[in-house]
Amino acid sequence: MSNFVRPRRLDAPAVRLVAFHHAGGSAASWFPLTRHLPVDWDVLLLDLPGRGKRHTEPALESMDEIVATATEDVLPWAQGAPLVLFGHSLGAIVAHETARALEQRGVRPRWVGVSGRGAPGHEVLTRLPDPGSEDAELLARLREMGGMPQQLDAVPDFRDRFLRLVRSDLRAVAGYRPDAHRTPMAAPVTVFAATHDSWAPMVAMSPWARQTRSRFTERVYPGGHFHFLGDAFGAFAGDLAAEVRAALPPGAHASPDLVRSST
Repeated sequence: MSNFVRPRRLDAPAVRLVAFHHAGGSAASWFPLTRHLPVDWDVLLLDLPGRGKRHTEPALESMDEIVATATEDVLPWAQGAPLVLFGHSLGAIVAHETARALEQRGVRPRWVGVSGRGAPGHEVLTRLPDPGSEDAELLARLREMGGMPQQLDAVPDFRDRFLRLVRSDLRAVAGYRPDAHRTPMAAPVTVFAATHDSWAPMVAMSPWARQTRSRFTERVYPGGHFHFLGDAFGAFAGDLAAEVRAALPPGAHASPDLVRSST
C-alpha cells in the first residue's frame, strides 16, 4: 500500500510534486493545494508514520529516521517526470533533507520549496513549543500559530492523540542539528517566508541561499506561520507553480537529472 495520498492518477505528468506536512499534520493538510495546481501535475502527499494512511505505525522522534523513511517512499516515484519537493515547517526540513538524500543516491530533484522553517544553522532564532510542556500550554502555543484541527476540543480522544503526535514531531525537530556548512545541493531552492512568523523569523529565511549552488529565490507574504490558509491558498499555489516552472530548464523532459553520488 502506498504511503501517499495521490488525488490525481496521471500516466504522463508534466511535473511530479511531493508535499510534506507540518508537525501534527498529515497528507490531508495539503489536499486543498491540489485544486489550485496545474492539471497535468502529479501530486503526491506523504503521510509520515503515526497519521493518515500510517496511523497504526508509531510516530518517529528522530529526524534521521523520518528522512530515511521519506527517502525510501519517494525513490520509486523519482523516474518519469521532473521531481520537485515542497514542505512547510517540519515538512520543510523533510523536503530539504530528502532532496539531499536523493542526490546522494544519484537522483536530482529539479526544485525544492521550503516554507515556515529557518535555514540550517539558525535554529536558535526559532521559538518552537517545548514538547514536554503541559497540554494547556502546548495547545495555547499551537493556537497562536493557527492551522489547528477544528474538531480538536469536541473529541477528547482525538485531542490526546493529536498532542502525542505533535510532541513526537517537535522532539524530532528539536533534535535536528544539521551541519550548516555542508556542500550546497544541486537543486534550486525557493523560500516562502511570512512577515510575522515567530516560528520562522524573516532573518532566518534568507540564509537558505547557502544550501543551493543553483537558483535561489525568496517570496515573502504578510501574516503568520499559516498565512497561506483559507482564501490565500489559491494565490500561494499559483506562486508555487510559478517557482517550479522557473526552475525547470526550457523543454524539460520526463526523466530527472542524475548526479554523482557523494563520497
